[in-house]
Amino acid sequence: MIKKIYITINNKFSSIFKFIFFIRYLIAIFFVAIVLFLLIPHFFDYKKKERVIINYLLKNYEIELKKIEKIQFKSFPTPHLFLSNLKTNFHKESINLKINNMKIYPKLFSIFNYDNFQVRKIELKNNNANVNIYEIIPLTKYLLNIEKKISIKNLSLKINDKNRPVILFEEINFSNYGYKKNKINGLVFNKKFRINFENEFNKFNLKIPDIGVSSNINTFKDDNSKLAGSLQGKVLKLNLKLDFLLNQGTVKINNFLLRDKKIFLDSDGYFDFKPYFKIKLTSQIKDIDLDLLKNLDLNIIFAKKDLLKRINSENIIIFRSKKFSRDLISQLEIQTNLAYGRLTTSKTFSINGNNFFCSNEVNLILDYPVLYFNCLLNFSDKKSLYKKLKIDLKTQNEPLNLKVIGNLNILNKKINFDKVEMNNNYNASQEDLKFFKNSFESILFDGNFNEIFRLSKIRKFIYEIN
Repeated sequence: MIKKIYITINNKFSSIFKFIFFIRYLIAIFFVAIVLFLLIPHFFDYKKKERVIINYLLKNYEIELKKIEKIQFKSFPTPHLFLSNLKTNFHKESINLKINNMKIYPKLFSIFNYDNFQVRKIELKNNNANVNIYEIIPLTKYLLNIEKKISIKNLSLKINDKNRPVILFEEINFSNYGYKKNKINGLVFNKKFRINFENEFNKFNLKIPDIGVSSNINTFKDDNSKLAGSLQGKVLKLNLKLDFLLNQGTVKINNFLLRDKKIFLDSDGYFDFKPYFKIKLTSQIKDIDLDLLKNLDLNIIFAKKDLLKRINSENIIIFRSKKFSRDLISQLEIQTNLAYGRLTTSKTFSINGNNFFCSNEVNLILDYPVLYFNCLLNFSDKKSLYKKLKIDLKTQNEPLNLKVIGNLNILNKKINFDKVEMNNNYNASQEDLKFFKNSFESILFDGNFNEIFRLSKIRKFIYEIN
């Protein structure tokens, strides 16, 4: 029975069996060929191929390899050359790039034919780069416009102004092909960021989710071939919008609007990166909720000593109350200058046409910053001032000229008065100065530093010293 079945199958399906027996040899030959194809390149002397690889990368990727410690062929996951411990220049000589690992994926037949060496893509991994701040835009344009496929993984990018560090980006990943094409992600200030470039490379979106930053940036060349653009975005609940113009080492800012439910700010100025980093802005406060001061934590500011050392800024802040408003202060102007952690401030404000002047100086990088102040009050009508402050004290229509000099330890909540003079006929004695000190610390300084600006406390202090 079994023999009959065998004869029947052999007669009817003989051609199929012959084909299967034949194809098995082809499969075996094909398998052996693949194994040899993947194994033979392991025995090549790639030091002899080094010059071909160097010339190809320089011509097609503008990567100049100055030193290659080792070249290996690896078969998996796909055949590629693995280069380690490289010394390179990237795009331009001013961009110093240290590449720990580079993977080169040759085209199939280039593995054996180095006379016509071609590459499908390259991958740079675990890299460190030092870039001059003026090279950021050319470098970005190069990466976005390069025709050959390239991916960068785990790049640490330090941006410098000459030899001075400006900002550090870490764990940067970028690819100019695939589903992650023209997308950049990494860390800045230890926070994750993402940049997505649109088809037109002058438009991109920046997001830093951990601090609620989201912005759309549009750049273009102006008539003088300077880089200009606009930015519109959001930081937490703050909406911002600005126009900028980049001219060599300076970024000029116009129409900088910052707005939410509690503040509306309009600023103009510039950021200067040469010869050192500096900010200069003139800002007009169009609307503000003074409750913002209650949430200001000075300890967080004082903890950023390294950052405070690097910031140089000059700022003018202006506030004018709206007509028919009930604002206590009708006009305010603050000028600040911060350099190497030392902050000097000059303030002028008006209440009912009466003026208050005060100059301050403090070194923010000290462990216990001390604010030195020199203040002068010129009030033409003391009675109208008390009325505006809702202070029920009997007084005449007389001028009030008051000069106060002293210092204030912000973190220790201590104050010292060196001099208090009033109307050229009163000079506070040491006993009076001590009384003012104790009253100030017990009334105005019984809580956070921000609370000394509360009107109720100011009234109580004035009642106490009168």
